[in-house]
Order: sequence, then C-alpha cells, then structure tokens
Amino acid sequence: MSIATGTRIGSYEVRALIGAGGMGEVYRAHDTRLGRDVALKVLPEAFARDGQRMARFEREAKLLASLNHPNIAALYGIEESGPIRALVMELVEGPTLAERVLSGPVPLDEALPIARQVADAVEYAHDKNVIHRDLKPANIKVKADGMVKVLDFGLAKAMADEPTAEDIGNSPTLSMAATRQGVILGTAGYMSPEQARGKVVDRRADVWAFGAVLYEMLTGKPLFSGETMQDTLAAVLQREPDWQALPPAIPPKVRDLLHRCLDRNARQRLRDAGEARILIEGLLSGAAATESVAAPGSNSRERMAWAVAAAAIAVALVGWGAFVYLRPAPAAALEMRTEIVTPSTSDPVSIALSPDGRQIVFVASGDGASRLWLRRLDATSAQPLAGTEGASLPFWSPDNRSVGFFTGDKLKRIDIGGGAPQTLADAIDRGGTWSPDGTILFTRTVSSPLSRIPASGGEPVVVTKLDKQNSHRFPQFLPGGREFLFYAQGTPETAGIYLGSLDSSETRRVAAADTAGVFFSERAASTARTRSPDGWLLFIRAGTLLAQRLDLGRGELTGDPVTVADPVAFDAATFAGAVSVSAAGLVAYRSGDAGQRQLVWFDRSGKTLGSMGAPDANSLTAPRLSPDGRRAAVYRVVQGNADIWLLDATRATRFTFDASLDRWPVWSPDGSRIVFDSNRKGHRDLYLKPSNGAGSEELILESAQDKIAGDWSRDGRFLVYQSNDPQTSWDLWVLPMEGDRKPFVFLKTNFNEYRATFSPDGRWVAYSSNESGPFEIYVRPFFQGGLSAKTEGGPAPVSGTSSGTSSGTSSGVGAGGQWQVSTSGGVYPRWRAGGKELYYIAPDSKLMATPIVVSGATIEPGTPVALFQTRIVGGGTDAIFGSNYDVTADGRFLINTVVEDAASPITLLQNWAAGLNK
Repeated sequence: MSIATGTRIGSYEVRALIGAGGMGEVYRAHDTRLGRDVALKVLPEAFARDGQRMARFEREAKLLASLNHPNIAALYGIEESGPIRALVMELVEGPTLAERVLSGPVPLDEALPIARQVADAVEYAHDKNVIHRDLKPANIKVKADGMVKVLDFGLAKAMADEPTAEDIGNSPTLSMAATRQGVILGTAGYMSPEQARGKVVDRRADVWAFGAVLYEMLTGKPLFSGETMQDTLAAVLQREPDWQALPPAIPPKVRDLLHRCLDRNARQRLRDAGEARILIEGLLSGAAATESVAAPGSNSRERMAWAVAAAAIAVALVGWGAFVYLRPAPAAALEMRTEIVTPSTSDPVSIALSPDGRQIVFVASGDGASRLWLRRLDATSAQPLAGTEGASLPFWSPDNRSVGFFTGDKLKRIDIGGGAPQTLADAIDRGGTWSPDGTILFTRTVSSPLSRIPASGGEPVVVTKLDKQNSHRFPQFLPGGREFLFYAQGTPETAGIYLGSLDSSETRRVAAADTAGVFFSERAASTARTRSPDGWLLFIRAGTLLAQRLDLGRGELTGDPVTVADPVAFDAATFAGAVSVSAAGLVAYRSGDAGQRQLVWFDRSGKTLGSMGAPDANSLTAPRLSPDGRRAAVYRVVQGNADIWLLDATRATRFTFDASLDRWPVWSPDGSRIVFDSNRKGHRDLYLKPSNGAGSEELILESAQDKIAGDWSRDGRFLVYQSNDPQTSWDLWVLPMEGDRKPFVFLKTNFNEYRATFSPDGRWVAYSSNESGPFEIYVRPFFQGGLSAKTEGGPAPVSGTSSGTSSGTSSGVGAGGQWQVSTSGGVYPRWRAGGKELYYIAPDSKLMATPIVVSGATIEPGTPVALFQTRIVGGGTDAIFGSNYDVTADGRFLINTVVEDAASPITLLQNWAAGLNK
C-alpha cells in the first residue's frame, strides 16, 4: 500500500519512502506529538486484513516492544489509520553492515566491536525467549559513533501464520506465509542447515547466522552464495565454509569461534550467543594477544609435531575418500517456495524473471505512480526504474542487461545499467520476447498477428498469419532462438497456445489454455540455431498452474499435466498469466486472481456513492450506461470467453451467449437496443440486439477489418466506430443507422484514433489520438444544422480554423478542424450533458474536466481541472483497452474500479520438477 508524502497516520506525518522489502514498505515519518522522527513499517494489506493474524501479531508485538537494549532498534507500537496498519519503530540513521561490507573486508579491530554488540543484543533477546530468525548484515546498522543497532528482532515469528509443531523460522525478507516443514522460507545465505531443511529452529539458528555475519565481515564475501537461490541453499546444506578465505592474521580463537558457530551439527554448535560475547570480550581485552601461529620447522620438536599432524591428515583423507565413495546417494532436492513481498500493484501479471534467475522486474506503485521495479534476488529490497511510468508486461534480453516493456501504445527498452528508455515501435501491451540474435517478437495491435523488429528498433515485419483467430499475443522464444510459443485469441476451437517459427508462417496448436504458456527446457540447446530441446510447458487452466511435457518435434503435449501451483493470478480480459520462468527453471508467480474489479459510483468530488453489482475477478470492461442510468452494459470474460452482460443495482445478467468474443457494447439513445462487436466470422464485426434480450442478433456491418463501436448519436442516426486498417492502423468511421447503412470515413490518418464519442447536440466528436506522441484528447466537428447539409460521402463538416494541432494527413468528414482539449495526455473522452464540459482520464489516472465553449463554427477548450484520483482499471495510459467509465446526465460517474491492489507476494518456486523426472 503506497502512502503519499504528507499523509497522517495517527500522530505521524509521512515524510519519505525509505525502502520496500519483504515486510512491506518503510517510511520516514515525524511524530507530531513527541517531535521526533520514526520509521513506519507499513504492513502488507493482505496481512493487515487478516483478523486472526493481526490479533496474534499484536500479542507478539507486545513481547517485542518489551525489548529494551541499546543495541536493539526499539519497537514503539502499532498505529492504525483506516486500512493501514503500521509498526512504529526507532529510526536508525547510518549504513547497514551489508552496505559497509560492499567496500571490502572489515578490519579485525573494527569487526570485533561490532560483533560484540550484535552478540550482546542477540543474547539479551534470547534471554527474553525471542529469536531473531533473520539475522544478516542488512538487518544490522552501524551508526557514525560505532553504536550497533539490530533491526527487525522477532518480526519473522510475529508475521508468520499460526505456528505448528513443524514450523520453522520465517524470514520477513522473503515471506510472511506459513513456515511448514518442507517449505523453505528465509534469506538463503544466512540460514542454518536445519532451517534450510525446514526443521524446527531455536536460538542456535541465530548463532549460526551470527557466525555467518562475522565471517562476511572478515572476508568481505558471504559465507555461501550461488548463481541462484537454489544453488545457495544447496551450498548451505552440502558445502563447508571456505576457511582459506579468512585473513592469515586472524587469531586462532577467532577461527575457533567461527568453527563453533558454523558447526553443521546444531548439537555441536555454540549453545548461546552469550558464549560468543564472552569470547569476543576476551579477545578485545587482550587475552589472545600473546597467541601466535608458529612457523613449522623452527625446531626439531615442532618438526616432529608437524610430521605427526601430516600423517594424521593423510589418514583422515583416506577415511574421507572411503566415506565419499561409500556414502549413499544424496536425497532428491526438495521443492522450495520463497516469497517476495512487493509494493502494492493493480497489475499482478506483469512480472519477469531474468534468464539467469538472478533478478526480477515487476510493476508496482510503491510511490503512487505505476512503474517497473527491479529486485536482485540476493538483495533485500527493490528499486523503481526511472522513466518506466505506466509500464506493463516486461521481458528480458538474453544477456540479462536490458528489459523490454510497453507503455501507452509504445514498445520500449531500458538498459538496467542506466540511461533513459528507448522507443522501439508502436505496439499494444500484449507481450514480447527477445532472441539471442537480437530479434524482438511482439504484437502490434489488439487484432494482429505477431511482428518482429531488431532490438534497436526498426520497421516491423509480420511473422505469423491469423487463421480464424482474432489476434496472436504473448510470444516466448524457445532456447534455439528460431521457434517460439504464443497465445492465439479466438473461438474455443481456435484459441490456445501455439508453436511458431521465424522460418515459416505456419503454426501449430499445442494446448488449450486460459493464458499464454511459458517453456522450461531441462537442457541447453546444443547450438544457437538448432531445434529447441524438449521440456515442460507451464500454463494456466481454471486458475491452476499446470506443467506438461512438450514434444517440440511433434508439436504435441505428452503425458499427464501436473499441478505446479494453485491458485495463480491471470487476466481473463487479455489472457496474460502471472507467471515467469528463468532458463534454469526457477518459476515466479503471484497467487490469487488478477484483482477484484467493481463498478463504483462517484460524485464530482470523488466521494463514493455506492456500487452497481458485486466485486468481480472476471473483468467488467467498457461499462456503458443505459440512457436512464439504471443499467450498465459491460463485457465480461469467464473461462476465456467474452460476452456482453447487463448489470443493475443487484444482479448481473448474461446478454450474449455465443462461443466467440462479444465485446464493447453501446446503447441506442432510447435504450431499446445494444450494438457490440463479435469475431464470430473470424474478424470483429458489428451486431445489434434488443436490450430486453428478446429477438435475434442482427449483423449490421461486416468487413475484413476489425471494428469497435464507439458511440451512438443522440438523434439515433449515426454510429461512430473505429476500424483497424493494415496501412493506417485505427481510424474513425461512421455507420448511418438509417437507409442503406453505407459507412463513410470520419477521420483517417497515419496515427491511431480511439474511443470517439458524439457531443449531446451531435455537432462534435471527441476522441483520443497519438498524433503528437502521447495520447491526447481532441475534438473535431461532425456536421452542421442537423442533417440539412450533406456531402457526397456523408454529413458536411463544419468549416473553421483549428485552435489546436492538426495532423495534416487526415481525410474524411472530420477533417474540417481540430482542437486539442487535454494538455498533458489523456484517454477515454466523455461529454457532460449539455456539451459544456468534456471529461477524460489523465496518465496518472485522475479524472479530468475541461470547460468547452462553442463559438459559431469553433470551440474554445478551457484549462483542464483534476476532479479526483481514480483507481480505474487500465489506468490512464491505456488508450486501447476499453473505456472503463461512464457519466450520467446528472453528473455522477460510474467507474470500473480496482477494489484493492493485488497484494499477494511473488512466489519463487525451485525444484518443482525434481520429482517428475523419474
């Protein structure tokens, strides 16, 4: 849950976001009563809404608040404000020990005082029966005066589910979920072996972590690390520490302390942090100053001692060789799930693991604006990527150095090392993929096949062809870099996951699914351009993430599907799944659904006035109010099929029943009929049906180009719609609803025009266009004097000069003049009753209002004013994905609202296929 600067939570005024980690977001805040700065740790919404967990947490917090030690950051209390639950904690200035170690090993005379204070803090907490469970350098701060503060004491246990006899210590860095045996949760590099195995932990787990912290200070590197979290955990369980990495001058007693803290057998480990403190205090007092390591060979007695030692070592090595040879085979790797709590998001499906499995990008709104965030999996927090506002559906370059993403109607890339994003092409946010030879595959429009461009940008080249399908989307290159998977949108017989190739336009359907699939190969391709090896296809069906063997040679699934996770979020409107997989097989997903939506009533000030229908996870896209304002027509996607539904105050009723995709409804002015588009014949045509549900559906406009209805003029004579031309993309056309119904062009340019709407008097048409770069709202004249003045192609345009910009490339009856209404971006125009104001959604999702003054044949747009902040589905940068609000004649707004940001963490799943290879 993002908190804006200046927000008051009780007596605390939020000053700045400090960071976002596993336990939520941390803010600097000012205590207005006591006049001091504090740290507010805002608990994740999913946790704060759980009454039982909050009650138990508050009981644990009372114990934690009783910890009163100079080396422990104090917990002052819990503050509540509406849905917000926040821990009020001591604000500790200074770098963390993790930041200090980045510059190299800590000298012994500096490391020992730090270690002594950490041991003192841990000893005190253990005496109070509090185990840290996540002790690591990132949770230790060193102030300028050398004072150490240990952070987050005991919060792991407090944040866990109700404990059982099998529970293990839980790390707030990666999870707040249950810590049941066999489920590994925590910060891998600092976990004791018993914790890594999912066993019950006690204070000896903190002793191990203390030893790992001291080792890292002295060597400048973690005790155990690996390319992936799986590798790190394997090292914890199997490898011995690299004792040779310790500086040669380290005293023997320090080495002995490390050995005793890091004994793999918990029963042989140092029993208590107090013992470590005593040993360190002895070292600091000079007890070890006289100890030294004598060089071998200084006299005959020493030479004899070293000879005996060498013989003993030889015997030990022989014994070790026999042990290695005769020991039983290692047990199969355990399936392990870890969780990353992210800032709040209304776009849970936008997640992407880097190919090497070391990083993940996702979309979140940690500081109010939705953008990409980057998290290294060996770090404890995520960072936003500047310049990615409004981003969606990121995908990685093969070298893990760049990320492609979509924003507005553009495909962009950003280099992780720094620099501004680069625009590559016009594109809709329906997924992309990047091959090793620098080819990007993506979808240009909502109704197009896949196209490719160089990763540096260029003219798109069509790769696939539509065959009784509505669109191709969400491609993924297979390891060879020539073949790819993608999702085809269409009828139940044609929709699903397909296999394609850059070398042929022929494609093959491999699976029916609710979303696109992701592929995991169990072995690398032998060459860069050979056929990809077989592996696993992961896909979502009915909310369950399944895996099934994919034979690429035959283009067929083999064997039975196995459940990987349930439930997993997906967007039923776009067929995107909240799942990603790295080349090494690490899987990332978000559980739950893609976020609840609800049609909510607002007044002009943003006050909630009620709702229409119940919250729904199946999409409630493009709500259009009936003329009397009592019902709304929407399109709703259920199990992959889109139909028109009618909603009133108490219920939702299905209106269309065809197996094709029926979308974007528009009411007739008298409320008796509804126009919608459907792809029943392979392309999107316009149909008409009585709103009472009686009677048959009439096909009123059929052509090879996809069409979406925009608005029906108040006099009932004209329907404005947008049509997708392969040469000019989306243009505006008009269909007469009387006579021969011969359509004519209203506005045809080299840019995209969307969501046209008639003014109440029928003289003007408002729409959004990207002719100046970002989408803006424009107005053009439609015709003058009702139907009295006509041209050969249709109603006569109003003549006059434009006070806004003009594309200079337009044709059609709307070409007589143009006025720009928005000033800093906008989508979804709607007229106020009477035509004296025009509403639209700004890029930051605010609902805007612009006064409109008509002066003869021209209009004079006023200065746009923000009415209130919305939580509209699709945000303010999606000009393509339906108009998600409408306005009544009396000035109330019905908005398709994200009921609550999807707050489920990202789950990282390792070794999921370990037991499936037998």
